[in-house]
Amino acid sequence: MQVPTSAHNAEIDAFIDDIWLQDGLSRNTLEAYRRDLVLLSRWLENTDNTPIQDVSADTLARYFSELSAHSKPSSQRRVLSTLRRFFRHLLQQGKIQRDPSLELGTPIPVERFPRTLTEAQVESLLAAPEIDSVFGLRDRAMLETLYASGLRVSELVNLKLGELDRTQGLVRITGKGSKERLVPLGEWALEWIERYLLECRPRLQINPDEHVFLTRFGGPMTRQMFWLVIKQHAAVAGIPREMISPHTIRHAFATHLLNHGADLRVVQLLLGHADISTTQIYTHVARERLRQLHSRHHPRA
Repeated sequence: MQVPTSAHNAEIDAFIDDIWLQDGLSRNTLEAYRRDLVLLSRWLENTDNTPIQDVSADTLARYFSELSAHSKPSSQRRVLSTLRRFFRHLLQQGKIQRDPSLELGTPIPVERFPRTLTEAQVESLLAAPEIDSVFGLRDRAMLETLYASGLRVSELVNLKLGELDRTQGLVRITGKGSKERLVPLGEWALEWIERYLLECRPRLQINPDEHVFLTRFGGPMTRQMFWLVIKQHAAVAGIPREMISPHTIRHAFATHLLNHGADLRVVQLLLGHADISTTQIYTHVARERLRQLHSRHHPRA
């Protein structure tokens, strides 16, 4: 990617520093903000070489129109959020007199429900690893932990021994925005974790490492590596590829809790969502599942 000029970089850097100090956002989130703004900067340089802080509402609308022609509504909404926050920052700093992003239209919302699994499919997935092997037992412990806690994959692979309270059956997670939450594990996950720590982890730990789940090289997994693990075991379990994503088990955790009567606010806390509107999408999934069950089994459906 072409790097924008220093003038553009200075404004983007100042903005990134500001939101990091205000909200403590994760590195991935900050990089997403930066990437969106660098793309705008490059487009401005190639169009009329307008400094990013001097862009007019008409020029910004033209950029967003071109962007919309080849991007999904979800991507458009993310970019729109970035632009509005960036120009609001410039306005608050007194660097612009008017926010050019205010005239941008909001992309048409597209209702997208997270892909999830039935309880039977989750059971098949959990049973897929060969637990007679070191890595099979590790994978079983990781999958059980994921389903019991609803952690993000990044939170699972970065889990440290000091964050695991085996006496209380809890994990202490530092999630998005550096916000901490306590999540219960349940007896099943604890049993598999204990077995993994006793039988497998000592054989994998080559050097001192605080991560709970280790690779053959004695270090933590990457998210991409664990995504491959999920896909491999899903294939063994006979789960269609299109039903699997890195957060499939997290989605199943939330949906199954709601199906069994959990309060939405509790699910929000367990998932670490800052806004309950993010969690509410699972109520749609749960209602659709109940509708299907009613249609299939009720004599007058």
